Amino acid sequence: MARQLYELCGTDAQRVFSPFCWRSRMALAHKGLDFDSVPWRFTEGARLAFAGHDKVPVLVDDERVVVDSFDIAKHLDAAYPEAPSLMRGNPEPYAFIGAWTDTVLHAGIAGLIVSDIPSLLGEADRAYFVQSREARYSKPLAEVTAGREDRLPAFRATLLPLRQALRGRDFLGGAAPDYADYTVFGGFMWARSVSPLPLLEPSDAVHAWRERMLDLHGGMARRAPCLGA
Repeated sequence: MARQLYELCGTDAQRVFSPFCWRSRMALAHKGLDFDSVPWRFTEGARLAFAGHDKVPVLVDDERVVVDSFDIAKHLDAAYPEAPSLMRGNPEPYAFIGAWTDTVLHAGIAGLIVSDIPSLLGEADRAYFVQSREARYSKPLAEVTAGREDRLPAFRATLLPLRQALRGRDFLGGAAPDYADYTVFGGFMWARSVSPLPLLEPSDAVHAWRERMLDLHGGMARRAPCLGA
């Protein structure tokens, strides 16, 4: 059976926009592993019953079913040790990078782009998304992102740890990318996929890093449908 990756999309099955799915996409490409993308949408939780899970990504690798992007990365390193490693040594430092990305980077991005997402969804998914996110923010999504251009400098300031980590190197992994890069990059692909808002200034070292990431693996990410620069 072909390797399958269940991934979040909207009406366009080619527009994968979950940052966690992008982590797994890039991890599979890093390993040189082919996979079939299986489109999945917010209101299709029952389709993941076989995995005992209700969120994507879900990887079906032969007889193994693996949920959660971090567990998928660990599985790929264990199952395919002959391919380039995603995590060098102890995986726990990568868990910290994931925690920073989830709580700081993703939170900052969401407050700038969340109102762009409903237009990419079908009717049922749009209703679910708007209701659940407005309940989370306790305000309309348009209010969440109001004045976002004026808030960009504050968001960019939160990226200082990333700039510091990239000083003197092309990737967080050093001369070549590793799972730390893919973890952070997923958030920027989320934004690029759903929003025209320019998160990064061209002069920013993070922008240069993102450009290198877009070109990896034959430009897989650069070729993906996007609304942002």
